[in-house]
Amino acid sequence: MKRVNVVYVLLIDELGQNVLMVKNKGTGLSYYTLPGGAVENDETLEEAAIREVKEETGLDVQVDGIFSVGEAFFEERGHHAIFFTFVGKIIGGEINISLPEEIEEVTWMDLVQAEKHVHIASGFEGLIKSGNMVPYILRSRASIEIGEVEK
Repeated sequence: MKRVNVVYVLLIDELGQNVLMVKNKGTGLSYYTLPGGAVENDETLEEAAIREVKEETGLDVQVDGIFSVGEAFFEERGHHAIFFTFVGKIIGGEINISLPEEIEEVTWMDLVQAEKHVHIASGFEGLIKSGNMVPYILRSRASIEIGEVEK
């Protein structure tokens, strides 16, 4: 199985009531997700998250921390996907669908409805509203010397 890293960005409006969602064109039915996508080679998780939001929504964002980490096996594709969802905020740009072959709609959706599309596990309802996150730490792009011990 091929390991695939996927990033999403949770963007909540200023009133804390709505989440920015994108409607993806599927092979059968269309479906809503947070803006995001696959991490490319030589790209950090943070760089991928910022790039994917820009490509899918036209918005410039900064990411502040990790909201959740999840994983899934897609047997039919031969993928083992690791999902990293960042908490972010909009810092510029305008909503614009630059990939109409992939994205049908960019919309604000109320928190409760959005949770149904974000794959929040049963028992964790209300997690989006909590605002909890953990730091995202990029240690370095430089390689660590062999034998180096962290202190």
